[in-house]
Amino acid sequence: MTDEEVVAAARSDPDAQPLAPEQLARMRRVSRVKVLRQRLGMTQSKFADAFHLPITTLRDWEQHRSTPDAPARALLLAIERDPKVMLRLLAERAA
Repeated sequence: MTDEEVVAAARSDPDAQPLAPEQLARMRRVSRVKVLRQRLGMTQSKFADAFHLPITTLRDWEQHRSTPDAPARALLLAIERDPKVMLRLLAERAA
């Protein structure tokens, strides 16, 4: 389908109308930290424990009350790139 056909199909379905720019502007983005945690299939508690993060900090990041600082962003990027290795490395540290 072309872009025009997609838009026409969406507009023809009363239950699937495209969002107006004003509606899109009111929507909140999902936290990248939350997306990462959910992609790994972990609860907040398990994610925080596995990666040695305070659960209150994780919750603040996910609820946009604060943002990760530079070292935390580096940790999150490493987790995103290879979560199995990070889990192994941090589990060895705790042992």
